[in-house]
Amino acid sequence: MRVAIAGGTGFIGSALKEALLARNDEVWIISRKHAKTDSKRSGLNHLTWAEIEASPALLEGIDAIVNLSGESINQRWTTAAKQRVMDSRITAAARIAKLVQSLKQRPSLVLNASGISAYGISADGIFDESSRTNVTDFLSEVVQKWELAADSIPADRLVKLRVGVVLDKQDGAFPLMAMPYRLFGGGRIGSGKQWLSWIHLTDMIRMILFILDREEISGPVNGSSPEPVTNDTFGRAIGKAMGRPHWFPVPGFVMRTLFGEMSTLLLDGQRALPRKAIEHGFSFRYPTVDSAMKELFGRN
Repeated sequence: MRVAIAGGTGFIGSALKEALLARNDEVWIISRKHAKTDSKRSGLNHLTWAEIEASPALLEGIDAIVNLSGESINQRWTTAAKQRVMDSRITAAARIAKLVQSLKQRPSLVLNASGISAYGISADGIFDESSRTNVTDFLSEVVQKWELAADSIPADRLVKLRVGVVLDKQDGAFPLMAMPYRLFGGGRIGSGKQWLSWIHLTDMIRMILFILDREEISGPVNGSSPEPVTNDTFGRAIGKAMGRPHWFPVPGFVMRTLFGEMSTLLLDGQRALPRKAIEHGFSFRYPTVDSAMKELFGRN
């Protein structure tokens, strides 16, 4: 396939690039500026948004576009930061829509990243792709507007991949989540009852490839494991895999004092299930939190 990745230099995008090249696909990385590395690898191409907007025909004949662009949410949510988070996602979707509209031969698939926060914060709800979306906080509002912007993309097949917390031993949020356990200070956060919908990076990339290869999949897809867990269970799994205690609880007010509104990432959550991927035959390599932890800590 010929696949363009917007946001291809980020955490998930970099791993997706490698997976596509490994199976001999051609890859176009779309970013704000040219990458300083990888410029001469076979099958790998780099384009800036400025180049594409000046000459959309550079991507004529592309088979699929994967949009992973967006400002990181892992920062204190000041008014300015929240605006950047919102604008970056809406702008990226609008750019993709304009690009696809301008091509004579449009890509058959646009996969637009989204978030599990689409369902809003819930202590006891269980959500799959047939569930209603709900705005309860800033992140769910971002996802709602993000997906509305994606709806304007004129692709034959549009997939909104609602990504959960992606686990990797080196990048993303997980190294920070595991750090207290390395220091023998791990424990539940807040009540510990809040749900975490997570997915191992390997399965995240495998799911994207699975979607690329199956024309029958469209619409929202939950990018999370089949066994979401509570914060307390997640922490216990880290401790078990590392041989560290799970004993030092952190009260919710401490997290709110330290991180402000961003503390919702740790104190709130939702329980989402990947029904659509499973119904189409996707099989997880790391379906349980214990199997993921064994791999993350090199104990497979």
